[in-house]
Amino acid sequence: MEQRQNLVFIMTDHQRADSIGMVQTDKNGQPTEVCPTLNRLAAEGAYFSRMYNASPLCVPARTALATGKYPTHNGIVYNDWRGTRGGQHLTLHQVLAESGYDVVHIGVDHIRVSPTLREQIDFVKWIDKTDHQRYLKDLGLTEPTREPVSAFKRTVRENQQGRYVQTGYSNTYCSRWHGAAEHFKDRYFCQQAVDFLDAQATLEQQKPFALFLYLWAPHPPFWVPEPYQTMFPPEKIDLPSNVGQTAEGEPLNRRYSIARQLAEGISMDEWRQVWAAHMGLVRLADDGIGQVLETLRQRDQFDQSLIVYTSDHGDHLGQHRMYQKMEMYEEAIRIPAIIRLPGAAVQSSDRPVSHLDLMPTVLNLLNLVQPDGLDGISLTGAVTAGEPVPNRSIYCQYSGNPTLGDTRRAVVTQQYKYIYDPTDQPELYDLEQDPQETKNCAADPAYQSVRQELHQDLKSWSQQHGDWIQFD
Repeated sequence: MEQRQNLVFIMTDHQRADSIGMVQTDKNGQPTEVCPTLNRLAAEGAYFSRMYNASPLCVPARTALATGKYPTHNGIVYNDWRGTRGGQHLTLHQVLAESGYDVVHIGVDHIRVSPTLREQIDFVKWIDKTDHQRYLKDLGLTEPTREPVSAFKRTVRENQQGRYVQTGYSNTYCSRWHGAAEHFKDRYFCQQAVDFLDAQATLEQQKPFALFLYLWAPHPPFWVPEPYQTMFPPEKIDLPSNVGQTAEGEPLNRRYSIARQLAEGISMDEWRQVWAAHMGLVRLADDGIGQVLETLRQRDQFDQSLIVYTSDHGDHLGQHRMYQKMEMYEEAIRIPAIIRLPGAAVQSSDRPVSHLDLMPTVLNLLNLVQPDGLDGISLTGAVTAGEPVPNRSIYCQYSGNPTLGDTRRAVVTQQYKYIYDPTDQPELYDLEQDPQETKNCAADPAYQSVRQELHQDLKSWSQQHGDWIQFD
């Protein structure tokens, strides 16, 4: 019987879609790829330049991807760290385990279902942040930043269930991580993945494996080890034109959002430092991913494996005068996505697709039956034969961070994005004419028919997917 394909599923955190193909000047004055490993992978597989997440927030985005269901479908609509809203939903991990795969989890544990992800199946290997913390403690690196954690926090006023409370978020402060790069969290996770692949190669009877590698970088706080801290000099970074700039016609509520408060008072020089730190961490993660993929090649598993890469969400990095995620702009909800299947077509698609398409696509490519009730579609034709991606609307939900709070809903088409806030004016952006979303066209008479059509589209979708917010 033919050996089934392995799965290597890699996810970074806060990595923007525009990191793929990005080139910056390094400290030697040379143009340098920010993520050469992922660029190479994109050139070898199917690269989806307009994949959108189901929510611009860690736990809802990751849980939606793992279950193949929108946040209002699976219950995880905000960062529910305790999993109190988690329902009994099959995850991609469980389907693979029940299909005979050895399943491995290494890295960030941000998926919330009931029973918990770790309880759903018998993982062959499970490594998370607690393992890394023990590793650092054994090395005597308990305080590698030399600064108090409070230096990396900013207090903001946050809407939590209709009440405004003071809470802390990672700020834009940048510093050096004084440990060696090999001890940094993400390089530790990548080494753990390498160790698994090395051990796997020695087994006499090998089952297909599914390796889920969930990296933390480039998530803030921005403490960065060398050589990555100084890899991209801030003064040589050419910032996008809308860094520090709000959109024309921006709704009033955006002034009070978490992303806006975190960006207030930040100078252009500081934004350049933020970009340098962010890209340094992107490169750190990319080098670790390269180490994992090279091990696959050395163990003759690269062409026996389906490789999937994506991120949970992006980061505004000062664009729209915002920082972090939690809004519906391109920098937060559009994320990179690459699928490499050995022997399959190489193509790049700029049609909108959803994070929720990954679960049915992966299962189809592995010749496994997908569960009923998934909210995405399979992109198998695009991956295997270079077929055009269906032209359809893609939807995104945001309902607050630690609990219900600020609410946004969005629908994205090939040309437009419509954002609905039940307590404020809507937003409409012509992404073809205005890719940086600098002008809200919702009040423009020339766009009224588009606005009405997309409003009804979003309303119908929300009503069909168990959403509680009121339209009209």
